[in-house]
Amino acid sequence: MMGDFLFSDEPEEAINEIELGTWKVLIVDDEPEVHAVTKLALSDFEFQNKRLEFISAYSGAEAKELVKEHPDAAIVLLDVVMETDDAGLQVAKFIREEAKNNHIRIILRTGQPGQAPERQVIINYDINDYKSKTELTAQKLFTVIMSSLRSYRDIISIEQSREGLEKIIIASRDIFSAHSIEHFIEGVMQQLTSLLGIADQAMYATTLVAQNPEAQNNKKLIVCSGTGDFEKSEGKELDEVLQAEQLSACHQALNEKSIIYKDNYLFAYCSSEYNHNSMLFISGIPKDLTDTQRHLIKIFSQNVQLAFENVQLQSEIEATQQELVYRLSEAVEQRSTETGNHVKRVAHICHILAQGYGLSKHDADLVRLASPLHDLGKVGIPDAVLNKPAKLDAQEWEVMKTHTDKGYTILKDSPHEIVSAGAIIAKEHHEKWDGSGYPQGLSGNAINVFGRIVALADVYDALRHKRCYKEPWTLQNVVDEINAQKGTHFEPKLVEVFNEKLDELEAVLNRFPD
Repeated sequence: MMGDFLFSDEPEEAINEIELGTWKVLIVDDEPEVHAVTKLALSDFEFQNKRLEFISAYSGAEAKELVKEHPDAAIVLLDVVMETDDAGLQVAKFIREEAKNNHIRIILRTGQPGQAPERQVIINYDINDYKSKTELTAQKLFTVIMSSLRSYRDIISIEQSREGLEKIIIASRDIFSAHSIEHFIEGVMQQLTSLLGIADQAMYATTLVAQNPEAQNNKKLIVCSGTGDFEKSEGKELDEVLQAEQLSACHQALNEKSIIYKDNYLFAYCSSEYNHNSMLFISGIPKDLTDTQRHLIKIFSQNVQLAFENVQLQSEIEATQQELVYRLSEAVEQRSTETGNHVKRVAHICHILAQGYGLSKHDADLVRLASPLHDLGKVGIPDAVLNKPAKLDAQEWEVMKTHTDKGYTILKDSPHEIVSAGAIIAKEHHEKWDGSGYPQGLSGNAINVFGRIVALADVYDALRHKRCYKEPWTLQNVVDEINAQKGTHFEPKLVEVFNEKLDELEAVLNRFPD
């Protein structure tokens, strides 16, 4: 009879269990009859539309391996005495201390209570229940499994909420730290994939789009950014981009100011403090989202609009700063024979060199923003010296050299990062790698890397363009000169980057001609 039971599982029932989903129960006991009776007593058990999946181990050593293989097991029915008198207790200790599994519910079952007194075991081991095999009837087994599964379900729910909250915090941090609209949607997609486990494509549309003032005034949703099929839809009205079914779901979410779920996509209305309508579209989402995932999406969508407005404000501030720096620098350059586009070219050249050199994105952006201030000190140089069409004499040259200190004096002691970087650049962009430059005669790494980068960018652009005292040099002559100055005027590594990035540098010159 027992043998008939052990081999009586029908394939159809197994398939149904997989379809319903299962709760994993580890049975750890050295007596095969215990396994069979347990399975029989719980054969019709069901909790939250999920059946039990039994996994058997017949020794403590085997149990430890199964615990590692099935970290998602909900319950372990654990015998105390197996290959040793305390084998089960050692498994319980292993689960909590080595496997670090605090979720699984450990129910200790023993046929020899005297070997492991209940009070002592409960105190010394992190188990959840203690039962004598003689008292564990079918009904009591049903009761202990049901109560243990409820505890396990609640623990998992709390853990998922904790993980979800952590992901939301990380998502908010990463998205709010974005400094460009281009990176914004990338951050949204990355975090949504983390929250949901999968997401094919996303699209973000808003009425807050500066490049389309007419649409903004009419409160029309404009695609701001997107991935996949929406990648090329930026700037278009949402009505032109969506299919009829999608558009209907979008309008429903907009009217209800809510999240509308469809088979494999959703539209989430994003709230705003400034009365701007925005919509987040995500496709490729799992069909059976959990309540936790839906709650996380709700929280996420509430933060997306704030993040977008933060990114746009940040971009506007940076654009304003850059515009002011350019205009200030151009005003200075207009006093000399250099053109206003010189500072723009130098800025972009510095950015390319900084990236090739290996500076962080932050530092590469910083040298781009600050480099236009490199010749600010020329505002204090007399016109007769600044615009002399011939070579400067010794006295005039000493006057010209003071522009580095003058620029530094104007910019130093600023609490703002761009201005502070500009002060360093103004002072050090005429220093040379071998120490023969001015004003301090610094050499090697004693020269700030921003100064070293601007030095090369400034010379390259100056040689490639006409000045009142010279004609523009050919590209080959400039390349030969810069390579000849490798290790003397310029840092060797920067010269190597210059050679590698030459095509990109020449493209900058073509983009901003005199």
